[in-house]
Amino acid sequence: MSNFFIDRPIFAWVIAIVVMIGGVLAISQLPVEQYPEVAPPSIVIRTMNPGASAETVQDTTVQIIEQNMVGLDNFLYMSSKSDSAGVGEITITFASGTNPDIAQVQVQNKLAVAEPMLPQTVRDQGIRVTKQSPGAIMVVAFYSPDDRLDRYDMSDYVAANILEPVSRLNGVGEVMLFGSQYAMRIWLDADKLNSYQLTPEDVTAAIREQNFQVRAGELGMGPAPPGQQLNATVIGQTLLKTPKEFEDIVLRVNVDGSRVHLRDVARTELGGENYQFLSHFRGHEATGIVVNQAPGSNALEVAALVKAKLAELEPLFPEGMVMELAYDTAPFTQVAIRGVVQTLIEAVILVTLVMFLFLQNIRATVIPTIAIPVVLLGTFGVLQATGFSINSLTMFAMVLAIGLLVDDAIVVVENVERIMAEEGLSPREATRKSMGQIQGALVGIGTVLSAVFIPMAFFPGTTGAVYRQFSITIVSAMVLSVFVALILTPALCASMLKPIPAGGHHEKRGLFGWFNRAFLRTTNGYAGLVDRMLGKPVRYLIIYGVVIAAVVMLFARMPTAFLPEDDPGLMFSQVQLPVGATMERTRGVLRQVEQYYEDKESKTIKTVYCVTGFSFTGRGQNNGQCYIQMHHWDERAAPGMDVKAVSGRAIGAFATIKDARAVAFYPPPIRALGNSAGFVFELKDNGHRGHDALTAARNQLLAAAAQDPRLAKVRPNGQEDTPHFEIRIDREKARALGVEIGAINDTLATAWASTYTNDFLHNGRIKKVYVQGDAGYRMAPQDLDRWFVRNARGEMVPFSAFASSHWTKKASRLERYNAVPAMEIIGEASPGHATGEAIAAMEELAAKLPPGFGYEWTGISLQETQAGAQAPVLYALSIALVFLALAALYESWSVPFAVMLVVPLGVIGALLAAYGRGLPNDIFFQVSILTTVGLSAKNAILIVEFARDQQAQGQPLSTAIFEAVRLRFRPIVMTSLAFALGVLPLALSTGAGSESQNAVGTGVLGGVITGTLLAVFFVPVFFLVIRRIFKGGSHRDREIAAAAGGTELN
Repeated sequence: MSNFFIDRPIFAWVIAIVVMIGGVLAISQLPVEQYPEVAPPSIVIRTMNPGASAETVQDTTVQIIEQNMVGLDNFLYMSSKSDSAGVGEITITFASGTNPDIAQVQVQNKLAVAEPMLPQTVRDQGIRVTKQSPGAIMVVAFYSPDDRLDRYDMSDYVAANILEPVSRLNGVGEVMLFGSQYAMRIWLDADKLNSYQLTPEDVTAAIREQNFQVRAGELGMGPAPPGQQLNATVIGQTLLKTPKEFEDIVLRVNVDGSRVHLRDVARTELGGENYQFLSHFRGHEATGIVVNQAPGSNALEVAALVKAKLAELEPLFPEGMVMELAYDTAPFTQVAIRGVVQTLIEAVILVTLVMFLFLQNIRATVIPTIAIPVVLLGTFGVLQATGFSINSLTMFAMVLAIGLLVDDAIVVVENVERIMAEEGLSPREATRKSMGQIQGALVGIGTVLSAVFIPMAFFPGTTGAVYRQFSITIVSAMVLSVFVALILTPALCASMLKPIPAGGHHEKRGLFGWFNRAFLRTTNGYAGLVDRMLGKPVRYLIIYGVVIAAVVMLFARMPTAFLPEDDPGLMFSQVQLPVGATMERTRGVLRQVEQYYEDKESKTIKTVYCVTGFSFTGRGQNNGQCYIQMHHWDERAAPGMDVKAVSGRAIGAFATIKDARAVAFYPPPIRALGNSAGFVFELKDNGHRGHDALTAARNQLLAAAAQDPRLAKVRPNGQEDTPHFEIRIDREKARALGVEIGAINDTLATAWASTYTNDFLHNGRIKKVYVQGDAGYRMAPQDLDRWFVRNARGEMVPFSAFASSHWTKKASRLERYNAVPAMEIIGEASPGHATGEAIAAMEELAAKLPPGFGYEWTGISLQETQAGAQAPVLYALSIALVFLALAALYESWSVPFAVMLVVPLGVIGALLAAYGRGLPNDIFFQVSILTTVGLSAKNAILIVEFARDQQAQGQPLSTAIFEAVRLRFRPIVMTSLAFALGVLPLALSTGAGSESQNAVGTGVLGGVITGTLLAVFFVPVFFLVIRRIFKGGSHRDREIAAAAGGTELN
């Protein structure tokens, strides 16, 4: 094939140009994101039962739905939460690769069976089934700097005019409003109701009857009699619109003609649909929206669409209301990808300089440099064809590929120049002879490097999804590199290189002359040392055994993790007050948190948006959370200004807050796998010991975790039990008094919880009508006695006649995991420890719990434990595939051992480099290990291939090895140095996304150093020992010998 293109260089150029044009077109269409969508898909079922306790939600709604979620394909795990706000949430997670649309349909089908068994109030509120979002990409705050608008005005405007337009954008998932639109609130006066002998049920019935949209047809509606001349639409009763119209609703007409109106027993006003949240931003009342991206969408594209829509709507805002981004994930993705692109450019420059240093010829340097854009652009075309994106993983693969892809071209150019200098051939003839010598090595190197990474593409789960992006990218680059080395590079060598006089190779003056003389001395010294090593192979095999033992020991002691934790420029602060704390107290603590960031961290923190009544642990008046946006990374370059340091200082400062537990944390590397970095632990009540026993086990675990030096920020991701005022109905007394249990329940639900009756029109939009007891009649336990129920005889019976009450303590939030009562615990590894050590610590502590309690890992921790278990299998598969590829290439079972034995020599360097920088064994380090395996094998192939050919042509074994190491030393050093400098920018990267770059670059750099320095000495020994053990050559060796006119193999 090479000879064809040597004679047709324009044809080779045409192919290269077409590939580059395809790559340029692909780049313009490829989406950009930090990570591909790797989290397993989840379907979320949300229910609402206003006023219901957590226990009621769990028993009447959540468990019924859980029990029907059976027979789902690719089911992975299920978790549920029930809280005292009446919200039930069941999250069903499926195995990676499951089609989320099909999963959603299956869940909806199962839910349809359960729905008739759910409470009517739950069905009235509606049950939502959605695909879980990969996470929040943006929080937008709306506030009034001059305080002319309150939070309810702004919430209503946002709900009516912003929420829906944003929700309709392509790629936008759920949009959550921290506030609510207006609702018609009917506040009942218990005393007046009793004086008129009316009940809350009478009020709700009257509203439903008189607030109704009647369909009245039309005059002259067909079939009409002959001669009908009139046709007009008849308008009947319509929905009410104003508080005044509601006040005029007639509740009763007495026998004397007097009327009782709604205004006589209740106060009517426009109020909030709910009062769950209080938001503040920059010291002002605020409201806000949390924008989540839809599954399968691109975060940067969605963020751009949302910002454009908000900019379009901003001129229409009411006077006095402004908006500001309080949380935005897009800048980190943009800066991180830009950083990798910068690293890519730096790598190209450094690799080009190395090539010029060794080749010492502009023309010879240009030839392999041309291969870089051809291969990289071609790889972008492959990404477009496979549906991948430009992300951290694919870009890391590109950076690593630079050093590998020029290797093939360097080997071709260096060998052509050597043949021209030694034999005086023309560039064209030297190229033909060179390709005959090294074509097998090029194919072998490409095959081996591809074989190393191919198993990564077929691994299951989230880990496999991460590996797959990297694997396909780098394998594509390797394959394209081989084709360029076989097609374009020979054509360029034949047409661009100038003849070299015999013996003139590497004879230069000045810097190049000094470099060549120094390198020649190094080569001779190296060859002499190898010659001595060949005389005492056993000694060096013992040293090799020590290296293997060191590799095993270092691997066993290395801490593990899932992914590096970059600085996203975003944080959260979460507060939880004692049970029963009011919103006012919670807001006071959040004010202290805001003040801390304003006073102590003004150089690192840009904005703080706080919400009272909400946190990731659940909803409730004693919960609060702040979304924190940090200044740009360029403004935080000084030590101690990164997110880890800032969150650490914040936790220390928050420890002085006596009224609450406050923590600061930051998002995980992949948002869809959780809300915080660290681990997620599910403590399960497998023995059904009860809620109190589960709480005691959790507290025991938390106390032990607080004493473990490997753990930090370990906390329950839930809420403590809160005081509950329990009302017990004496059914016998109620029956004796002629009171229906249904009437009791309706009165209690309306007066204390609120009842949604129907809808009304406000500013052209349909909004809800709620009936509830006025605040003064539901604030204290004794207020229960102020409510009455009418019996069958028309008498008003007080609750005190048939009800008793007492205080108890119950959960304000109940959790279940795989249909078993559970409690979620989250935490992080302490400084100096990896998450793998934290996971091991939690497992040790959990083993000491009483019988009947178990645990499971979920979210990012589940993926980490699975990744750790899969890593040895991945290494074994890659090494096995490399061995098989070499066996097929050499047509020998013995020769591949000489190549494979070099692997530990590279791995030891990767391990030492990672240890030196305190890096854990995470997915990126595993990628660097596999890259090291391929690179080490490549160096060995260059020696083994040449030595094998020389031996097959009749040279003695030792002579063949000596000649191979002498002639291959320069290209090995050149390609290895080019690769090392290509990954050096990754290892030394700083700023946004640098942790991920360091994780890949450090391991690869360490591996290439030892994989080169040790391999060039040990590979000759390995080949010598293998050839002596397996004396008979392969069938392929005998073919080479016969073609060369050689005799037997020595």
